[in-house]
Amino acid sequence: MTQRFDVCIRGGGIVGSTLALLLSQQRLRVALCVKPPQASAGPDGHSDIRAYALNAASRRLLETVRAWPDAPSAAGGASPVTPVKRMCVSGDQGGQLVFDADAAGEPSLNWIVDVPTLEARLADALRYQGHVHIFSGDEPLPACALTVICEGRRSATRAEWGMTYDVTPYPHHAVAARLSMAQPHGGVARQWFNNGEILALLPLGGEHGHDVALVWSVPADKAAQLQHMDASTFIDSLAQVCGMAPATLTLTHAPQSWPLELSQAREWVRPGVALAGDAAHAMHPLAGQGLNVGLGDAAELSRVLQDREYWRDLGDIKLLRKYERSRKTAFATMGNLTDGLFNLFHTDNRLLQNLRNLGLNGVDKIAPIKTWLTRQATGSHGAE
Repeated sequence: MTQRFDVCIRGGGIVGSTLALLLSQQRLRVALCVKPPQASAGPDGHSDIRAYALNAASRRLLETVRAWPDAPSAAGGASPVTPVKRMCVSGDQGGQLVFDADAAGEPSLNWIVDVPTLEARLADALRYQGHVHIFSGDEPLPACALTVICEGRRSATRAEWGMTYDVTPYPHHAVAARLSMAQPHGGVARQWFNNGEILALLPLGGEHGHDVALVWSVPADKAAQLQHMDASTFIDSLAQVCGMAPATLTLTHAPQSWPLELSQAREWVRPGVALAGDAAHAMHPLAGQGLNVGLGDAAELSRVLQDREYWRDLGDIKLLRKYERSRKTAFATMGNLTDGLFNLFHTDNRLLQNLRNLGLNGVDKIAPIKTWLTRQATGSHGAE
């Protein structure tokens, strides 16, 4: 006899695994139909060289499911979580904007989290959760009341359901790498808007660490060039943008690249099915909010299911519409913000270049606006 589950989550990853853990706390029977995240290292020691900036809401959520990576994976290892105490944003004509956690009354602006370590913590939490059953890709799919699709932007299951996913490609690709700095980064994240490119160095390895994660938004042809440069030439190109001396930077993990897009499903729910995470939406990474919004999906769907009337089925479309309305609004707010910022800083119009740098300096001097922006970034406003 085929076993029946309450919820079937198609696709693991961070969002799907977190959702599985949240639903298991409600004692729902959950089928996670993909192997959970595994920390398998690649040739350079990392399966994924990206690092996520997680806000206070995401931290609270991961702590709720006991997956917050608050300790090194090995004795004497570097901390997998780095609190960001300051964020320095530089324009291409001298514009400056500085966010400071202490000045905003926050313990940290956000936390930079190592991806493989976070995945390993989620895998450990799932391993000891009796209400979650892991199905491998070659096993027959179980029957369930609700299917949640978390397979990512190119989800095959979403396509099988006929749910349209609109994609607007950006003319940029993201380039990610890891570097070591000669001096400790001090928990300071830095971002540069330079001649249409957007570059960020995110601190890693704890507040006193030397390592940083690079996220560099560049035209597609330049991304291809950067990937094929030797380490010395790559560092020279990077130093020209960030203004650092090449001798103070060492490339520790070779660059990787992927295309950038603004995308969203036209409908996020149907009777018995819901989309979450990248299967529902994707945005430019310049604000570092992609995973925060995805984890917000998991939190809201879990809340909606928990608060349902006792007689309402998990796949009831009226129930799922509540989730869709809430999360579409949240994504629109952040997606439109990042899209607007990209288009503002991507232009080579001289007038707009002057205005955006004046804007950076102006915002830096207006405390209420800075406080609002800080709360949006940290998630302390409670929207996520």
